[in-house]
Amino acid sequence: MSLNAKQEKEISFLDSFAGLILSPFQNLFTQTVQGISDGINHYFDLVDVSKENERLHLEVERLVNEKNDLIERISRQKRLAGLMAYQDDRKKKSLVASVIGRDATQWSKVVFIDKGTRDGVETHFAVVTNSGVIGQIIHAGPTTSKVLLTIDSRSAVDSIFQESRVSGVVVGTGEEHCIVKFVPNTADIKVGDRVLSSGLGGVFPKGLIVGTVSQVVKKKQGLFQEILLTPSSDLSRLEEVLVFLS
Repeated sequence: MSLNAKQEKEISFLDSFAGLILSPFQNLFTQTVQGISDGINHYFDLVDVSKENERLHLEVERLVNEKNDLIERISRQKRLAGLMAYQDDRKKKSLVASVIGRDATQWSKVVFIDKGTRDGVETHFAVVTNSGVIGQIIHAGPTTSKVLLTIDSRSAVDSIFQESRVSGVVVGTGEEHCIVKFVPNTADIKVGDRVLSSGLGGVFPKGLIVGTVSQVVKKKQGLFQEILLTPSSDLSRLEEVLVFLS
């Protein structure tokens, strides 16, 4: 640098020589520093992006939960609206109850509801949906009650065929269907015929839909037909029911 200051023009080749030697190191140093700087900046960018992704993920989960909650509320309101309309049509004192449990055994077809004697529920009260009969109260506690479904083998509903007005008794099989007993072989019963409660027996009011005939077998020997009945309500998907308080 001293020589260059004294005789700049004569020894300018020193600048070129120094630049030639040092420039690779300068370039390497510059690129290294720039690479480290870019890496650090990229790391912090990734951290920010990760935080933003986590925030968005939580927001999406919140919105999905809110959507599901709204769907469930709308579905419940529709079901309750159907029950309330049915309640108004029947003009009988009744209350809406929610199904809170099912019997754990495969032989018993029973559900539990969240209404009991404190709400006016008593044994042998009829339990229905807007689709028809589902069963009757067989035990009423202070705050919960036990409902015997029509498909339970212990259940029997005195009934009448809507078209022919022939009487019979709907008996549970312990499976997803019922049978209608004591229907004479001479009776004109067809698949698709509706079966209603007859009003006899003191449990179910007259005219409630019990189910629809799904199979008819007339035996050559014997007095009665074999009739298979599909319940009017889907008893495997009960959520809210109506209890007649009389």
